[in-house]
Amino acid sequence: MAGGAVGAAVGAYMDHQQQAMQQSLQGTGIGVQRTAENTLNLTMPSSITFGFNSAQLTPDAQNALNSVSNVLNQYPASTINVTGHTDDIGSGSYNQKLSEQRAASVSGYLSQNNVNSSRLAQQGMGERMPKFPNTDENNRGQNRRVELAIVANNNAGTAQGGQQGAPQQQQQQGYPQQQGYPQQQQQSYPQQQQSYPQQGYPQQNYPQQGYSR
Repeated sequence: MAGGAVGAAVGAYMDHQQQAMQQSLQGTGIGVQRTAENTLNLTMPSSITFGFNSAQLTPDAQNALNSVSNVLNQYPASTINVTGHTDDIGSGSYNQKLSEQRAASVSGYLSQNNVNSSRLAQQGMGERMPKFPNTDENNRGQNRRVELAIVANNNAGTAQGGQQGAPQQQQQQGYPQQQGYPQQQQQSYPQQQQSYPQQGYPQQNYPQQGYSR
């Protein structure tokens, strides 16, 4: 498949995945943003994901991650990079450890929900990558987050990738195969009809003409 066609397949694959993710996460507080043609970013704020100073997922976060897992399993042609972030309250070393623990909690929960662990990577960035200046509590609350970067494989959406589009292509390929069976049967019927005159009638001219063709 040409490079342009592959790129179009990846883009269409991520379009469908983005739509499915937005629908499943509506009302959860988790942001869904397309950051590149092949990348979808989910932002889980700590206000709905973890308790204060904790890496234990809240029930709301678990429910949301159940939806995330379902979509990820429907679109397996991607890797998921899970990154934890904190604000600047506390020591840098403590925040680093907390961000790693939170990323591990999210990654582990996805794995428990049948997302292949080989697709998952996790890291903690501590307080080093704030989205907003840590000047007030509102900004700090948005900086305390876990982000999931869903990056499509190069062959996503193609038959070679074995992805969401592939079952449709396999079904389309299956129809000619199913059509092929009647063709074989249609060919076999004349052979059987030719054999009947041989067995039931003394006339052998018909099968001889059939073989000469």
